[in-house]
Amino acid sequence: MEREAKTKKRVQVAIVGGGIVGTLTARELARYELDVLLLEKEAEVGWGTTKANSGIVHAGIHEEPGTLKAKYCFPGNQMYPKLCEELDVSFRQNGILVVALSEEEMDTVRMYYQRGLKRGVPVRLLTREEVLAQEPNLNPEVVGAVFAPEGGAVMPFELAAAAMENAVANGVQLMVDSPVINAWAEGEQKYLETPTHVIEADVVINAAGLFADDIARMFGDDSFSILPRKGEEYLFDAQLEGMVHSTLFPVPRSKTSKGILVIPTADGNLMIGPTSDDMPVKDDIGTTAEAFERIFSESRRMVPGLDPRKIITQFAGVRAASDRGDFVIEFSPKVPGLLHLAGIESPGLTAAPAIAADVPKMLQEYGLNLVPKSGFEPRREKVVRFRLLSREEQDELIRQNPAYGRMVCRCETVTEAEIVDAIKRGARTLDGVKFRTRAGAGRCQSGFCQPVIMSILSRELGIPMEQVSKRGAGTEQVNFKAKELLGKGVC
Repeated sequence: MEREAKTKKRVQVAIVGGGIVGTLTARELARYELDVLLLEKEAEVGWGTTKANSGIVHAGIHEEPGTLKAKYCFPGNQMYPKLCEELDVSFRQNGILVVALSEEEMDTVRMYYQRGLKRGVPVRLLTREEVLAQEPNLNPEVVGAVFAPEGGAVMPFELAAAAMENAVANGVQLMVDSPVINAWAEGEQKYLETPTHVIEADVVINAAGLFADDIARMFGDDSFSILPRKGEEYLFDAQLEGMVHSTLFPVPRSKTSKGILVIPTADGNLMIGPTSDDMPVKDDIGTTAEAFERIFSESRRMVPGLDPRKIITQFAGVRAASDRGDFVIEFSPKVPGLLHLAGIESPGLTAAPAIAADVPKMLQEYGLNLVPKSGFEPRREKVVRFRLLSREEQDELIRQNPAYGRMVCRCETVTEAEIVDAIKRGARTLDGVKFRTRAGAGRCQSGFCQPVIMSILSRELGIPMEQVSKRGAGTEQVNFKAKELLGKGVC
């Protein structure tokens, strides 16, 4: 489509990227009388680095002093309990342990302990006996550990989707399937071109994750580069819940990785990983046998009893590391009104709420007039999680809505009513349903429930089954119905 034929749209603030930083920033700006638009290139928000994030809410002891990572990590950590309560998102404050398996490693553990004390992070130094009392399945050769009880775990996609849902409810506009294909500035105004629209904005917030440097270069700004760094992870069956209580960190062996972790997720599964491998491309999300061997070997150093036969799935994500080795949070030195929130690798998920909270101040300093919105509602409508309810509560729900009595995903106890609710909240794909409800996330990995979920998506969205996709265009699951072939005498 020629540019002249595209729909023109003018806003005060345009956010590029619907990951955790972009969606939380949108929610923060929804507190003000602003015309805000978020552009996301995928079919749903949260599908880039955010979706494959480990979900760890870091304590704030790993980050090097003087970095933006250190500036934002602990404040972000402190915001999580209230944030997740307001958005009704799964959050488990189960603490983190940095484990030493030798006296040499214990020196680093003591350094983290002292760093935590200086930053006001609640920390305790544990002896071998105290560590094993807290985590009896740890390697008995453990020497000691530092424990930060306010570390935790969250479901990253769930949080991004919830933040966007709340932002939209408060007036923010969302355009999905809208990649930015060109961008430029004319005087004080910035322009973003998608396949269907040309957006004019006073301020553009570049939260495009892996592609933040590409967006910057479209504007003629080459002040930073994004270095893709892949991390592979492996998820265990829920029957291992309780084997490990806190997130377990080894003592890091490199400056670009915190090591291979053992992670109890917010939903109760155990997960191991991630790797941290520099990549030449931004879209390599394949898993490899070599990385699995590395991950499993390293994770069993801490927890020898891990059983590979209990792994139910694996995945990989690519982190958006910057060439500065730190976050890039600044206005462009070349384009007035272009704000970069880039290079947000670990501990980016933890830091994201604090970064987002700083954005209004940065916009005011730039000269944007921010008037608080009197009707801002910080709370998202609560989500029904049928599997967590008592039998009496379940029975009452079924009486009110029989769709709660129709079980779709037996592995995770997800009902038809929950899937319909997820669609009403924004799910448009199988993955959108999965990450909102856990339907398809259990032991069979949607082997039994996927056809039923597809039929519900087809019915609720008013689209044929052939258009139901896993994660957007190009991932449709069926090409035709078997009955059609039978009718044509093909089979």
